[in-house]
Parts: sequence; structure tokens; C-alpha cells
Amino acid sequence: MSQECIFCKIINGDIPAKLIYEDDDVVAFNDISPQAPTHILVIPRKHMAGPAEVTQADETLMGKLVKLGADLAKEAGLADGFRLVMNNGERAGQTVFHLHMHVLGGRNMTWPPG
Repeated sequence: MSQECIFCKIINGDIPAKLIYEDDDVVAFNDISPQAPTHILVIPRKHMAGPAEVTQADETLMGKLVKLGADLAKEAGLADGFRLVMNNGERAGQTVFHLHMHVLGGRNMTWPPG
């Protein structure tokens, strides 16, 4: 855990958040600045700055993030279309440097994204 990381503070309960899902490995909650009608963040409890820090030991955890994101999208009524997004670094648009996955849906998505 990083003491300055806002997501670590949410995980620790230092910053209140209404969690949609939590278990020993991951938590999920609605984004406070949604970019789509449904915008959920899925984050590991383990602090990693971004996808570039994922190691082979994290493969199961990463699979769990993707599976949970897809399950939450379906539960939110997005079975007909949703997007899972991870950014790595400022140039990619990452603003919180704790690995997280955006689950976006509820509107038509365009390509290329951004």
C-alpha cells in the first residue's frame, strides 16, 4: 500500500466510498467523474502503479479483474456492449497511479478512443 495513493486510502477505509464489490483481492466502486452512464472502477488491493508493473505472479489477479469487470457490466445491464480500459502512464491518460480498470457502458463507444 502507498500512503499517498487515493485508491489505497479507499481500500483502507480512510476515504469513504460506496463499494459495489469487494473481496480479499479486489474492490469495485463507481467513478466520481463518470465518462459514461455506467463507469465503474475495478482495482486490486495490491498497490501497483499501473499495468507495466504486472508480473507473472499477478496473472491470476489480472484475470480476476477482467472477469469481475465483465460480470459487473452484465449486472449493470450492459451485456450488449461495454468497454474495459486500463491506462499506463500520463501520456495514456492515467491520473491515479494505482492499477485500475475502467468498466464503461450505457452509450455507444467510438473508435479510436481518445
